Amino acid sequence: MRLHDYLEYYARENPDHPYAEMDGVVVSYGEADIRANQIAHALLSAGLAKGDRFSYLSKNSIDMAIMFFAASKVGIVPVPLNYRLAPKEWLYIVTDSESKLLLAADEFLDGIDSIRNELESVHTFVDLSDSSRDDWLVYNDWLASVPDTKPNDDVAEEDQLYQMYTSGTTGLPKGAMLSQKAVDSNLHMIAAGLQLMTDDRFMVAVPMYHAAAGISLMTSARMGVTIVIHREFDPVAVVNCLEKDRISSATLVPAMIQACLVSVPDIAERSYPHLRYLAYGASPIAQETLREAMRVFDCEFFQVFGMTETAAAATGLGGKEHHRALSGEPGLLLSAGRAILGTQIKIVDEDDNEVDRGTIGEVCVKGPQLMMGYWNLPEETEKALKGGWMHTGDAAYMDDEGFIYIQDRIKDMIVSGGENIYPKEVEDALFEHPAVADAAVIGIPSEQWGEAVLAFITLKQGEQVTPDEFIEFCRPLLAGYKIPRQIEFIDQIPRNVTGKILKKDLREPYWRGVERRVS
Repeated sequence: MRLHDYLEYYARENPDHPYAEMDGVVVSYGEADIRANQIAHALLSAGLAKGDRFSYLSKNSIDMAIMFFAASKVGIVPVPLNYRLAPKEWLYIVTDSESKLLLAADEFLDGIDSIRNELESVHTFVDLSDSSRDDWLVYNDWLASVPDTKPNDDVAEEDQLYQMYTSGTTGLPKGAMLSQKAVDSNLHMIAAGLQLMTDDRFMVAVPMYHAAAGISLMTSARMGVTIVIHREFDPVAVVNCLEKDRISSATLVPAMIQACLVSVPDIAERSYPHLRYLAYGASPIAQETLREAMRVFDCEFFQVFGMTETAAAATGLGGKEHHRALSGEPGLLLSAGRAILGTQIKIVDEDDNEVDRGTIGEVCVKGPQLMMGYWNLPEETEKALKGGWMHTGDAAYMDDEGFIYIQDRIKDMIVSGGENIYPKEVEDALFEHPAVADAAVIGIPSEQWGEAVLAFITLKQGEQVTPDEFIEFCRPLLAGYKIPRQIEFIDQIPRNVTGKILKKDLREPYWRGVERRVS
């Protein structure tokens, strides 16, 4: 099955049923399929062919949701960009992916124009907001000039569907290539746990550049349900939507759940009669936050553990297990669940040997939802998919029932509010400051975000710089969520004899007494 098969099926069988709603605009399945045809033809008219890539830079929108299905129809590969990144970070991803076309919303055009001369692979720039800026095509005019009929279809299940970028051990983003078959397999796996129905209304507030949102809107289309889209996350708007818009299902990252609980004073006094499922994942969640959310929303909770490289989900902790936790097995709330349908999980040591139950090692995943590999990184691909198993870089143990319990990250990745932050990116930015002699970045516990970024800085002799000055210095270099909000000045960064930073020593005082080395 290909992604667009679902949209085309429901466009034929239930054309008037709402596909998406946003800000009072309702688009039916029939209308969404016509729009997808137009976008597909427009991509072809711009000279793109099957296997080519294009970048998409926008906050959530109905057209962004449709874009995935449109690209699927002609086998052209979308590269959704994280709108929270800095222009130089967009430059790297667009260039690395060899994108030939770039679509961007009005609020990001200045940022793109600042790097436009360096975007050598891009030959077509499309303004999604129709601002008629010089050297940008107007989106609606671009679509109006092409047919709205179904394009010729020679797309196979083995073909690539999309490419999402994820930080890795090199410190630079890596393009994870996901095939039609991998994504469709994950849709079936997730559907077995969530059991959505056609009349459901699924809220999408997670950014669509994120695998969690992508798989949510695709899972919804698989079942012909309606997605209710939020342009960006706002806790008050989300709670209002859950209460008043007949939302039956939603996916939120833990930081969003925490923000809703904190920012809406009367959240516990409201009623959410239509809400059946609340899925969460992308980063760990505090037990206290989860218990409070379960009490407030009074619905089934479903946790997903996975990564972009596994399409989205690898393990799940379902409603049954959440009830077990409340009925005398509280430790289950610390679990990331068990392998979902069609998936194998094992825990291995540094030599790739499976360890005994209860022993900490690296989580490895095997199943049809694994990525094709990293774009243009054969050595990284071979390392990550060694033996046909995705090596996640997460340290965990497995109990006798097969539940896994994440303890730490083997890699140095920081996960803050569901976003991956690689310390080296932050360190490299800090080193651009002329007063910095040495720097190291770690993640420390944060009740709000799961982890927060802390930077240790050694200043050059005679230099004096305040933490606020460093924060301002980083703003043009890094996405806002990557900027360290806490800075510690120390005389010397601890390193071993080979020069490697001893981050374990730096972390220890902050994580001492924390049951899991993730927050």
